[in-house]
Amino acid sequence: MRLGLIAGNGRFPFLVLDAARRLGHDVTVIALKDETFPELADAAAQTPAAAFHWISLGQLGTCISLLKDAGVAQAVMAGQVKHTKIFDIKPDLTLLGVLMKLSSKNTDGIIGGVADALREKGIDLLDSTAFLAPLMARDGVLTRRAPTPDERADLEFGCRIADSVAGLDIGQTIVVKSAAVVAVEAMEGTDAVIARAGRLAGAGARVIKVAKPHQDMRFDVPVVGVSTIAAMSSAGATALSVDAGKTLMIDGDEIIKTADAADICIVGRSERRG
Repeated sequence: MRLGLIAGNGRFPFLVLDAARRLGHDVTVIALKDETFPELADAAAQTPAAAFHWISLGQLGTCISLLKDAGVAQAVMAGQVKHTKIFDIKPDLTLLGVLMKLSSKNTDGIIGGVADALREKGIDLLDSTAFLAPLMARDGVLTRRAPTPDERADLEFGCRIADSVAGLDIGQTIVVKSAAVVAVEAMEGTDAVIARAGRLAGAGARVIKVAKPHQDMRFDVPVVGVSTIAAMSSAGATALSVDAGKTLMIDGDEIIKTADAADICIVGRSERRG
């Protein structure tokens, strides 16, 4: 099967490319200028070589044409695009048509509209984690250390707030301390909000990252990695809650080893709480 890979930044696209190749897929990569790591072009050139194309963020028509010309009927979006880029998009006519139909130009609205445009042209978006099931967060305590009673209370408090914030498509990460909200993610990203929380509240904060209430697994899924733990360690944060089955632990077991070394506990939440 010919698979399309629409790649943003980070390591996520590399993992999808590698997994798809191992499963025998021919891959066509569409990389976003100023977003996708340039090293992805080198990875695509390795045997078996994947077709590779650079496009600008607003060139939806070009993206669709490249995928159709390659015979792609299924595609995956992997990697992030900085949320602030919504203010800099220079849309082509295809994307302009999508934007004109939207009542809300938030992340979900724009990417959902793009997904609809792809489907109208015969290209179905798969879940972005379809090839990475072993890297999805498991249920329960994932680290050597379980949360203390105070940490558990903060995580339970934080999950209720984070669910509400994510439901409004504001952000998917919040940081709490002693049952007080210290920082809420907006467009700056997870590591930045953790650093801000450290400056505001000092050591002892807890980090909660959640999926949206009706998370579309085709795009914008929660991702944590070793860099998340490094940011927590620098900020003095001691515990992390992620949604089991909906959060990509992009560095696999290495994130657990790094958390154990930093005496940070990680908990996979099995279901939403009221």
